[in-house]
Amino acid sequence: MERREFIHKGSGATVLGLAAAAGLMPVPARGQNAPGWNKSAFDTKSLNEVAKALGGAVPTESKDLILQAPEIAETGAVVRVGAQCNIPGTTQIAFVVEKNPSALAALFDIPAGTDAAVSTNVKMGQSSNVYALARAGDRFFYAVKEVKVTLGGCGG
Repeated sequence: MERREFIHKGSGATVLGLAAAAGLMPVPARGQNAPGWNKSAFDTKSLNEVAKALGGAVPTESKDLILQAPEIAETGAVVRVGAQCNIPGTTQIAFVVEKNPSALAALFDIPAGTDAAVSTNVKMGQSSNVYALARAGDRFFYAVKEVKVTLGGCGG
């Protein structure tokens, strides 16, 4: 191996190692067979069922949980949603799409000491209420917005 090639490859490995150690590397999404997968939560059909499957009671609406979602989505195949929770001690944020076959669309664990803000793309089969669901301590809170879908995205 040439000296320049060694330095080039070695510096890249060093940067990746430092990024991983600093927590800057992305964490892979958990699949259906991964440890920590909550199958019962992803089999739910409503907001209250999701909260119950995650270990909580009926959630309370909160103005401290801000849901970003479009009023109209041209296609349900890719609908960008985001949420920011300003409630201290937030440990989870989920997105629930009321009329999807599986209501729970995404679930994020929020590490201690970080901003409780997430965004992702979800699929929507039809116009529906979309909920952001946040867990803080042993309580659950939600925000809701209706999203009108012009072309469904959950077709078989």
